Amino acid sequence: MIDRRELGRRLRRAREACGLTQQQVAERLGVSRATVAQMELGNREVSSLELDRLAYLYGRDIRSFLSPRFDAEDALTVLFRADPELAGDEVVAAELRRYVALGRELSALEELLGAGCECCVPAQYPLPPPESRWEAVRQGERIAQEERSRLGLGDCPIPDLAALVEAQGVRAATVDLPEGVSGLTIREEGVGILVMVNRRHGVLRRRFSYAHEYAHVLLDRDRVGTVSRSADRGTLLEVRANAFAAAFLMPAERVHGLLACLGKGRPARPVVEVYDEEAVVRGRHRARRGPQPVQIFDVVQLAHVFGVSTQAALYRLRSLRLVSEEEFDGLRLQVEQGVDRTARGIMCLPDPEAQYPPHTELHGRFMALAVAAYQQELISRAKLMELVALARVPEREVLRLLGET
Repeated sequence: MIDRRELGRRLRRAREACGLTQQQVAERLGVSRATVAQMELGNREVSSLELDRLAYLYGRDIRSFLSPRFDAEDALTVLFRADPELAGDEVVAAELRRYVALGRELSALEELLGAGCECCVPAQYPLPPPESRWEAVRQGERIAQEERSRLGLGDCPIPDLAALVEAQGVRAATVDLPEGVSGLTIREEGVGILVMVNRRHGVLRRRFSYAHEYAHVLLDRDRVGTVSRSADRGTLLEVRANAFAAAFLMPAERVHGLLACLGKGRPARPVVEVYDEEAVVRGRHRARRGPQPVQIFDVVQLAHVFGVSTQAALYRLRSLRLVSEEEFDGLRLQVEQGVDRTARGIMCLPDPEAQYPPHTELHGRFMALAVAAYQQELISRAKLMELVALARVPEREVLRLLGET
C-alpha cells in the first residue's frame, strides 16, 4: 500500500503531465484550490470518489495511482505534449479523455464478463521507416495489398471500414477534433488500441481516415500515439499511411477492371500473343475508335463503388496512370466546380451520408456489456449509472430497459 504523501505526489505528477493548474482541477472538482494543494501535499485524505474523478480528468486508470509502480507518462499525456493544440482545446481534450476512459472501462467489462477476444489482435508489419516519398508510397501500397489478402477481401469494395477495423481488435470512434486533424491513434495498456476520426468531416473523408489510421495501427505500433494533421501530409509516415488508405480502399486490379467495363483504360489496339513451344503468333485488335478518355461520370461511378470522395478516386486514377496530367487537371477543375455532384444526381446515385450511417459500435458494445454485468450482479447499480453517464446515454432509458422505472 502507498501512503497519503506518495498518493499526493502521484496526483501532482499526473496533473502536471496533463498541463493543468491546481485552479483548473479545483474548478472541475468543485472544490477550492487549497483543497487540491492539500491533496497533493498528502495533508488531506483523498476519497475514492475524488480519486475516481481525478483519474478520469487525467485520463488514467484509477488503479495506476495505487499500484506499486507509477508512470506519469501515459499515452494521452504523450499525445498532448506532441500536439499542444489538442491539449489547449479544453473541449477536445475532455472528449479524448472521455473516450480513453470508455476504452478502459470497456476493457474492464470484457475482462469481468470473459467477453474479450484474445484472437482479435491487429496484424503488425515491422518495416523500416521509409527514406523517401517513393519508398513510403511503395511500402503503403504493398502492405495494403498484403493486408487485403490476409483478411480475404480480394479486390472487393469494403462497405464498413470502422466495423472492419474493430473486427481486428481496434476500438473505433468518431470524435469532434480540430478541423486540421483527420484522426488519431492511441495505444495504451488497459485501453488497447483506440482509433478516432473527426466527426466534423464528411462520411467519405471519415472512411478514408479510418483506413489511414489503420495503416498507423499496422505499421507504427511502436508509437504510443499518432495525430494525423493536414499540415503534416508531406511527412513520410503520413505519405505511407495515405498510400495505404488509397490502395486499401481502391485496389488497383478492381479499378482497372471497372474502367475496362466502362470501355476506358484500354489501349487503342490491344495485342495478344499465342506461343506453341516453337514460335509466337501475334494478333492485333483493330478498334473502331481510339481509347475513350475518362469522364467525370466515370470518376463519380468509381467513387460510388469504393465509397470514397470523387477527389480521392481521381487521385487514385492518376497514381495508377489511368489518366494523363492534362486529363487530371481538367477533371479536378470539374470537381472543384461541383460538376461531380451534378453527375451523381443525374446518375441517381445515393447520398453518401445516407449510404454510410454513423459508426456507433463502441458505444453499443459498451452499453450491452455494462447492462449484462449489472444483470449478473458483477457491478453495482451505482457503477452502472456511472458507466451510463460516461457513455452519455439517458439514465431513464436504461432504467426502463431494466424494468426499474
